[in-house]
Amino acid sequence: MTPAVRVPEELSARVPAEQRGPGLGRDAVRLLVSRGTRVTHHGFPELPRLLRAGDLLVVNTSPTLAAAVDGRVGHARVVVHFSTLGDDGRWAVELREPDARGTTRARTGTRAGMEVVLPGAERLVLQEPLSPGGQRLWWARAGGDVLALLHAHGRPIRYSHTERDQPLPVYQTVFALPSPDGAGSAEMPSAARPFTPRLVAELVSRGVRFAPVTLHTGVSSAEAHEPPYPERFAVPAASARLINAAKGNQNGREVLVEKHGGTQAGGRVIAVGTTAVRAVESAAGPDGVVRAAGGWTDLVVTPERGVRVVDGLLTGLHEPGASHLLMLEAVAGQDAVGRAYEEALRGLYLWHEFGDTHLILPE
Repeated sequence: MTPAVRVPEELSARVPAEQRGPGLGRDAVRLLVSRGTRVTHHGFPELPRLLRAGDLLVVNTSPTLAAAVDGRVGHARVVVHFSTLGDDGRWAVELREPDARGTTRARTGTRAGMEVVLPGAERLVLQEPLSPGGQRLWWARAGGDVLALLHAHGRPIRYSHTERDQPLPVYQTVFALPSPDGAGSAEMPSAARPFTPRLVAELVSRGVRFAPVTLHTGVSSAEAHEPPYPERFAVPAASARLINAAKGNQNGREVLVEKHGGTQAGGRVIAVGTTAVRAVESAAGPDGVVRAAGGWTDLVVTPERGVRVVDGLLTGLHEPGASHLLMLEAVAGQDAVGRAYEEALRGLYLWHEFGDTHLILPE
């Protein structure tokens, strides 16, 4: 997996772009563009000129939850990260040690039956590890309404690379929509954060289209780059039709779409974020046709598995060794990803959820 390098601490984006200077907006981040091993440097507002009419952006509509809540285990303070809502009403959670820099370390010594006292004297009981042999994430049963608890006492999950806590709207993307059951993402689908309403309007005016999907992201691991675990997703029928039209096939047959007065095959399918890749690839059959789908996905996109639908990817910059890099290699190839990250380090691009962005396009 590439690249096997260390990202200097000073390249962590410590505050959102709009807080770095007067007059700046969310789109005041840099955009590294890869076409194979050829790399160019841009600002994010240039995105509409880098895409073309007929291109389709697949965007994740999952809202971010205020998923971190203070609690106590005995006399010890802990922070609970509520990750994923299960079908049986339990939540996948992790316990972390509080400190002045967000939540830096996972709590050790967790075990079945451990009870966490939450605000309002609510109780959370750990029941079983999320995965066999795992100790970081647990299925847990809460005594009360977790979503009401998050609304009243929660805050966005923050790690030590950021400077301070931020209000929840900072972690919402322009595409976020309320979920009917109140579920959402424990951590922001951050690839879409730099989009603004003005930028979306410009993209639409240039003939770029949008296909909404949903994937509720769980917590990431700061201790080990674990492969993603099952997450809830939905690809609606209307989005499946848009994707199939852009790919030039529907129900296994080639189709043609009208575009600017002529009839030709559709444009490129570009996922906004690794979460959008996981959702749409989970809904694709072996024939590459996307069908309406939803539920849980345990798909891990690797170079060996490849991608069936996605032609390009707009994403952030991922830590070396992160499992997300395998997905990037599945889209672009190892050489292209390695070259892009060399350029990102040389160009002092910023990492993490408030950082700069990377657009992978076909050669």
